[in-house]
Amino acid sequence: MGIPEDIAQFEQSLNELIIKYEQYFLGLEKREPVRLQETVDRLARKYANTKIVNTMLNFKYNSLVAKLNSYRQYWNRTLRLIEEGRYSRDRFRMAIHDRPDQAAKPSQPQPRDETDELYSQFIEARRSCNLPVESVTREMVASAIAKQKPVIAAKYGTDLVEFRIVVENGVPKIKARPRRSP
Repeated sequence: MGIPEDIAQFEQSLNELIIKYEQYFLGLEKREPVRLQETVDRLARKYANTKIVNTMLNFKYNSLVAKLNSYRQYWNRTLRLIEEGRYSRDRFRMAIHDRPDQAAKPSQPQPRDETDELYSQFIEARRSCNLPVESVTREMVASAIAKQKPVIAAKYGTDLVEFRIVVENGVPKIKARPRRSP
């Protein structure tokens, strides 16, 4: 095979590897795609010490190698989070398994205060962004909600206001918006 065919195969294998890793991180694949990664690494090293005369092919090859290196850093970081038990998908699964079995004992659902729910979501969002949570109190969240509720109610002419947690630029925030009537 020539250089253009090798680079096309490298690109195709790299795209397949990206998909396989995403499936692995989502839990669809049971094992990390190690063999495919070895194949892609071999294709990436094939022309590392060779001068590619065609500028377009040289650019494409170098771009693919850079893309592989960027994804490799992302995959290693995600794998490290999984090993440490800090990966959000795994934390969600652990939280489900840590809950007491609610299906076994039917009981009245416990009404949970909106402030408690928002506080726990806000704390979880700060943890996922690797921000300190010790300085955040339930009272701080309650006062933020109390300040925003009348402003949103006056702006939209409704007393139905809902709050949600969003992450913008790596910082969790409490956002308010009018709620539709039931």
